[in-house]
Amino acid sequence: MIRKIRRLVKKAPKSNFKEFYHQPGTLPGTLIVDEDAEPPIIILFDYNQTNFIRKQIATPEECLSYLDAESVSWVDVQGLGNQDILQRLGKVFNLHLLVLEDIVNMTERPKIEDYEDQLLIIARMVVPKEKNCGFYSEQVSFVLGENYLLTVQEEPEHDCFESVRARIDKGKGIIRKQSADYLAYALLDAIIDGFFPVLELYGERIEELEEEVILKPTPQTLQQIYQVRRELLQLRRYIWPQRDAINALIRDGSELISEEVRIYLRDCYDHTVQVMDLVETYRELASGLMDVYLSAVSNKMNEIMKLLTIVSSIFIPLTFVAGIYGMNFNTEKSPYNMPELNWYWGYPVCLALMVAIAVSLLILFWRRGWLANFSSIKHD
Repeated sequence: MIRKIRRLVKKAPKSNFKEFYHQPGTLPGTLIVDEDAEPPIIILFDYNQTNFIRKQIATPEECLSYLDAESVSWVDVQGLGNQDILQRLGKVFNLHLLVLEDIVNMTERPKIEDYEDQLLIIARMVVPKEKNCGFYSEQVSFVLGENYLLTVQEEPEHDCFESVRARIDKGKGIIRKQSADYLAYALLDAIIDGFFPVLELYGERIEELEEEVILKPTPQTLQQIYQVRRELLQLRRYIWPQRDAINALIRDGSELISEEVRIYLRDCYDHTVQVMDLVETYRELASGLMDVYLSAVSNKMNEIMKLLTIVSSIFIPLTFVAGIYGMNFNTEKSPYNMPELNWYWGYPVCLALMVAIAVSLLILFWRRGWLANFSSIKHD
């Protein structure tokens, strides 16, 4: 059984989590752009309480005229496939080289870094897949300034910011009345809330696997349980440091985060705790499914062995009778040498005796309840 589990584990689909690291000895601040990364798309949102502008810009330099205005400017960069644009973006926003390195490093751990006049926030966003249980994940980098917010995403698709964009566009809520720090909170809150639809899918999938494990466990069921456990572990790796980062932002504070927004961040922190509780609960359920699967397979094997034992028990006395009358001792030599061989009804009597023994054993097994609970034995 252990060998079988190991074979299935090796066949399980691997995570789409791409490893990314610098070679030893690389200078700090070195940008290494992934060749497969999408070309960047830059979208500018500039708004205040009365006005709103949303447009796609071709070069980072077009942002300069908006950064010095009194309105809030949100520059959303989607894609990391052009090193030149990223470097020019760093010059426009006066980003430290280490900030650019953290933005490009797509497997950076969620964290908070304070650079006096700027605040770097690294977060991890997940979006549920449409057709099956699973999720897309990508890193989102925030650079918060006094009246602007720069966000950098890995890909132009699969983000969870559409609700925030709609609120800005239609002027719903208080977002257009607040500063850039509130915008950063709103986007962080959207990222954290994006974990709940993903976990809802995993909750439904675990219920399906639970029913499958009890009714009809197969080797594919074990493979799916293992895959769910791996993906839940990956979600835990995303949300755990994210909770610590938000807690540090609340506890340590920053001049760029107002007291009012810090209160909102407490609610965001509460959501991360709820996500962690759900992740841990589903991980325990998935681990329990593994034990249930092994128990179900073991019970099925016990039922098969029980059935084979009963069949063997029935045929043992029949074989004994057939073996005795198959010895063929010569009755002419002695009257004690199996006189039944000369009976006229000897053969039918022997068969009737064998049938009577088999039926008697079946009745005995049935009355003892040994013939029940064989419904779980099915052909795969």
